[in-house]
Amino acid sequence: MGGCFSKPKPELHCSQAQPRRHRCTLSICPPDPHVEVKIEVVLPEKERAKEEMSPNGKASPLVYKVNGTARHYHLEEHPITINPYQNVKDVVEASVCHVKDLENGQMREVDLGCGKALLIKENGDYYAMGHKCPHYGAPLVKGVLSKGRVRCPWHGACFSIGTGDIEDFPGLDSLPKFQVKIEKEKVYIRASKQALLTQRRTKVMAKCISLSNYNISSTNVLIIGAGAAGLVCAETLRQEGFSDRIVMCTMDRHLPYDRPKLSKSMDSHLDQITLRPKEFFRTNDIEVLTETQVAAVDIKNKIAVFKDGFKMDYNKLLIATGNTPKALSCKGKEVENVFNIRTPEDANRVVKLASSKNAVIVGASFLGMEVAAYLTEKAHSVSVVELEEVPFKKFFGEKVGQALMKMFENNRVKFYMQTEVSELREQEGKLKEVVLKSGKVLRADVCVIGIGASPATGFLKQSGINIDSKGFIVVNKMMQTNIPGVFAAGDAVTFPLALRNNKKVNIPHWQMAHMHGRIAALNMLAHGTEISTVPYLWTAVFGKSLRYAGHGEGFDDVVFQGDLDELKFVAFYTKNEEVIAVASMNYDPIVSKVAEVMASGRAIRKRDVETGDMSWLTGKGS
Repeated sequence: MGGCFSKPKPELHCSQAQPRRHRCTLSICPPDPHVEVKIEVVLPEKERAKEEMSPNGKASPLVYKVNGTARHYHLEEHPITINPYQNVKDVVEASVCHVKDLENGQMREVDLGCGKALLIKENGDYYAMGHKCPHYGAPLVKGVLSKGRVRCPWHGACFSIGTGDIEDFPGLDSLPKFQVKIEKEKVYIRASKQALLTQRRTKVMAKCISLSNYNISSTNVLIIGAGAAGLVCAETLRQEGFSDRIVMCTMDRHLPYDRPKLSKSMDSHLDQITLRPKEFFRTNDIEVLTETQVAAVDIKNKIAVFKDGFKMDYNKLLIATGNTPKALSCKGKEVENVFNIRTPEDANRVVKLASSKNAVIVGASFLGMEVAAYLTEKAHSVSVVELEEVPFKKFFGEKVGQALMKMFENNRVKFYMQTEVSELREQEGKLKEVVLKSGKVLRADVCVIGIGASPATGFLKQSGINIDSKGFIVVNKMMQTNIPGVFAAGDAVTFPLALRNNKKVNIPHWQMAHMHGRIAALNMLAHGTEISTVPYLWTAVFGKSLRYAGHGEGFDDVVFQGDLDELKFVAFYTKNEEVIAVASMNYDPIVSKVAEVMASGRAIRKRDVETGDMSWLTGKGS
């Protein structure tokens, strides 16, 4: 089933508007080389198995039922590939170092003449792979090597050194893996020029095998929401060999895009932030129904009811609806040029309206502060209104909040703290002034609201799915709800966080949404995989990045190293004498190092960080 991008209607459903291009046959063309880097250097075991299946292979690890009919799913099949370098002109081989140049546990960026690779030595063995993180291009040589994987120094994505596969997020693609050989005490790398150029690899995915009696109003997997969680779920299903129908539906008018960039890089055009092109969804048979809203879910009969009355049966359901931004409740809240940043159009419009004009940001949240920082070079004035006395106080603590506030003030941002908006005044229907409860009146041509969000789960209230008092969907470690076959992921859920003794938490971070989607997909396929990732987030303002790992809710003390005033520091958040989170600026890769320690299950004691001795990072501490 090809990807589809129109609102579903009973009389013109996407399976009619977009005919299926692959019939029920196992003779399938190889993927587009621009989508999947086929000239790989060393194929991962799982994917090599797919490549080497016999032409009539019928491997069927699971059986699903659609409309009462048992259906097996099959791994995608390709001709047997003996030599991964079929195009000799695309191959480069070079001597990159002497065997004694690299010690165990070391990484080195090496040049093959037409591109670079990351060379790694661990436990006496050599590995070579792409040297840039596929997410935002971070140099992985500056990351953290630990127990068979490399963690990105910027945003925490992790890659297996044995396969190049992505193991933790953010990002969608894996790394190309290159061959290494030792001859006469020299280390040689053999690589594809194309792989060296792209520095990424999209994993092999299964095709959807259609049936002649396909029911257009029935799908095996329905994903409500097309953010990071929904997209990763769909991709993971295909990567794991699932070949039945997958439908994603979203209220958004666009295909999945990089939402964090809406506040970090507000001028970005849609084509710059789209996570996958249309061709990707068509090639991998993932249907996307845009501008569609599910109004109710009938869990007894496994039916999703759309707002326009259309109904779709499902076998497995993922709810990844995210959240809804909170709105102001003051007088004048309906005036023009007041925005919640939800779409690329919103972000672009705000930048245009703020150019050489007056911008007011309500709420010193991550979104609010990032928008304020971005607009300082565009707007005549930028003001931030916040109820608390210091930005980020609950999240980063008062001292970090004060340091960040000072940085903003040095960049012409004016703060109005411990007050709220009482009225939005207009002139000819457009915003003109923001009136504060303190009595202060701010000139404003555009206003951005960033005062938090609520889970978008209202349509589930009568469904029987367990929702907590705040509206979050409650799931277990496998992202399962209380209803068999119904999973939930992303900003709208609370789940047990292993790092905090399985405390139920809501973590609305980009990286976490990715992992939720993957765990949900694996458990739709009955893998029994539990979530154990370490939360990792970042914010970028004025060319500086603040990185954070762990979950610091309820911290009772903060231990600092470095210089807060110079914005070169690391802050360890502790509770009951144990480190539960870490934040840093200009201190890479400390946050990724701490994340690896946390991921290993080792506790970090407060006294370990108070001494300034960092030997505990390698497990050599007391």
